[in-house]
Amino acid sequence: MLQVEGVSSAYGRIKALHDVTIEVRAGEIVTLVGANGAGKTTLLRAISGVQPITGGVIRFDGTPIERMPSHLRVTLGIIQVPEGRQLFGPLAVEDNLKLGAWWRRGEDFTPELDHVYALFPMLAEMRMLPAGALSGGQQQMLAIGRALMAKPRLLLLDEPSMGLAPILVDQILDTICGLQRDGLTVLLVEQNATAALAIADRAYVLETGRVTASGTAAAIRSDQRVREAYLGV
Repeated sequence: MLQVEGVSSAYGRIKALHDVTIEVRAGEIVTLVGANGAGKTTLLRAISGVQPITGGVIRFDGTPIERMPSHLRVTLGIIQVPEGRQLFGPLAVEDNLKLGAWWRRGEDFTPELDHVYALFPMLAEMRMLPAGALSGGQQQMLAIGRALMAKPRLLLLDEPSMGLAPILVDQILDTICGLQRDGLTVLLVEQNATAALAIADRAYVLETGRVTASGTAAAIRSDQRVREAYLGV
């Protein structure tokens, strides 16, 4: 579904990605493992089109998209849940959800709204409350729900468990697995490498903007260097 080939990106003179090559197959959960500053978020932003690249090719379903504006990538089904959730705090929960369907003008998105409320019943109970009044876990559910309103085919998840209590982390990860069972493809950045590798099919290790290891999640999880560097083993 997604092919990233030799992609480089920079912030001014600081190069953040160096010839990165990864692929994501339809129906997979693929995770990016690496320390803070390794380039994981930059790579997601490059795929979604909000971070320019300086070299390489990004293909979605075989079509090059690296020159395509980010809003058009959304219409293809590439949807990102950003780090920090980036919700509209003063707006009601339901209004935040409806904003996720902004490009579907004229469509009836009631089925997607009902699906989100079925997935996260707590949001249905709080639909008229401002998003800023929600807890961190509830806000993460809302951010994922907003993404689902856009009818994603490839969901880019950036640090979904950040700042959450362990029980909420488990709920979010269970939700991601459920979305995969429903046919959604996921590219996951998650600081909790142990949790991410437990639910992923495959993984890539990024270090200072370069892919230094790749393979099945089980193989990466058993790699001694990865275990020492990222899993605390």
